[in-house]
Amino acid sequence: MIRVEVFSSPGCGKCGHAKSVLKKLVETLGEGRIEWREVNILDEMDYAVDLGVLSTPAIAIDGELVFTGLPSTGKLRRELERRLGGKESRS
Repeated sequence: MIRVEVFSSPGCGKCGHAKSVLKKLVETLGEGRIEWREVNILDEMDYAVDLGVLSTPAIAIDGELVFTGLPSTGKLRRELERRLGGKESRS
C-alpha cells in the first residue's frame, strides 16, 4: 500500500480538482492499495514546510513531495502505477 497526501489550502479551486482526480484514480487502481488524505496546510504548516511544499495543490507519496503543482491525470496515474508495481507483492 502507498500513502498519498494532497496538500491544499481553503478556497483553492485547483485543490478541489486535485482531490477529485485522486479519488477517481484510487477507485480505478484499487481502494485497498492506496491510502490518501487531504492535508490542510494551515493546520499542518510545519509538516508542509518540512516536505518542501511552497504552493497548493501539492502531492506527496510515501512522505516524499512528488508534485509541486497539479499534475495531469495521466502523469499522476503513471506515478501511482509505478509505485504500486514495486509494492504489489508485499501487500
